[in-house]
Amino acid sequence: MVEEFLMNEDFKYVRALGAFYLRLTGRPAEIYEQIDPMYNDFRKLRFRTPTGWKITHVDEFADELLTSDRYCGIALPHLPKRDVLVSAGYLDGPRRSALTPLMEEQSGGDAEIFLEK
Repeated sequence: MVEEFLMNEDFKYVRALGAFYLRLTGRPAEIYEQIDPMYNDFRKLRFRTPTGWKITHVDEFADELLTSDRYCGIALPHLPKRDVLVSAGYLDGPRRSALTPLMEEQSGGDAEIFLEK
């Protein structure tokens, strides 16, 4: 059910709600695998603060969920760093950016060469 919320491209608030619920209840590897694709979603979200409304974006929301211990005044369960999960074998490797295929194409197959230029 939560995966359907996260895959919903039409309604950004449903997607954000699914990510928040997964962050509260999911396992660390599952959290990273499901929330990482949200870094490629740049739609705006309106967020209510005690002093008024604030504009944030879906990718910023995903980053906050993965890096902070509190969000919306709610304490989130501890989430190990991605590097720890990669070294333990729970994740396949570092996060792949949406730009990685383009960088590999420009550099002839190795994104590291592109970054050194």
